[in-house]
Amino acid sequence: MAAQNNAPLPDGLEIAGYRIVKKIASGGFSIVYLASDEDGNAVAIKEYLPSSLALRQQGELVPAISNENLPIYRIGLKCFFEEGRALARISHPNVVSVINFFRANETVYMVMAYESGRSLQEHILRRRDKGEKPLVSERFIRRMFNQVMNGLREVHTNKLLHLDLKPANIYLRLDGTPILLDFGAARQTLKTDIPKLYPMYTPGFAAPELYLKNGNLGPWTDIYSIGASIFACMVGAPPQPSDQRKTSDKMEGHYRKLEGLYSTELIEVVRWCLQLDPLERPQSVFALQKALAIQAQPQRELTFMEKITLKFKTLIGSAKRKKVESDHTTIQESTLN
Repeated sequence: MAAQNNAPLPDGLEIAGYRIVKKIASGGFSIVYLASDEDGNAVAIKEYLPSSLALRQQGELVPAISNENLPIYRIGLKCFFEEGRALARISHPNVVSVINFFRANETVYMVMAYESGRSLQEHILRRRDKGEKPLVSERFIRRMFNQVMNGLREVHTNKLLHLDLKPANIYLRLDGTPILLDFGAARQTLKTDIPKLYPMYTPGFAAPELYLKNGNLGPWTDIYSIGASIFACMVGAPPQPSDQRKTSDKMEGHYRKLEGLYSTELIEVVRWCLQLDPLERPQSVFALQKALAIQAQPQRELTFMEKITLKFKTLIGSAKRKKVESDHTTIQESTLN
């Protein structure tokens, strides 16, 4: 079945003690709603509804799934449910807070705490539209991605991988602190088992091993996506897709264009993360955090006497250069003619 647009649940629908307020996001794998609980608290509800497998028409609640697609749909349903259960065990300020999950309408729903803010992608695009230079400050990149990686370390500690890290899935609260959203583990399971669902990742942010049916996935896979997301903050666009880089890698030219806008240390961190060979990348988030913490040492402010001495040496050097130039004027002139 080709991917199609599924109709969202109607506004005002009561479901499992929640009231749907409106749809706030949708993709090829799920629909996200703003809802309220029985006490009137705002929550976000994510509905498993892969558009390549299921079709829900306007006015319906239960999607239509063909017999051919039903086994695949159920595999994804189980993975989505297990992912929700695993995330519910994680309590970290930089990881989305899953507070409930339930079954209804032949699918599964994940209930998450709702936070006001905007995605990192929106933040980048707004600054790009304003023509900001640098697009995103190095200070912001270092501080915010360190917090992102604090959350990612907790995820990896719980034997989970994100597998879909990108600016659209990093949500910035109003105070600027980030939250990791929209984990792609269930999608990876579907991709591995069913070729028709491949690819399910955003080109540019996906590590090359995600394009392989039995790719060796690990923390290094998410680390590639961290590097790609930092690059997107610097450039305003994703890096060259990893499958294209295998035949014609153009990333070095992009790195050179960043010189002068960002420190050599930060550019090197991005280059390290975006190595095509997983073994050449940082092997843990902690190793990457250590590298990201390394900054160029600011020059020490000179004392008054040091400034006088430097000025004196500059004047003497300038006088000597003028004498040398006057001695060789005829030679220079004859060379230029």
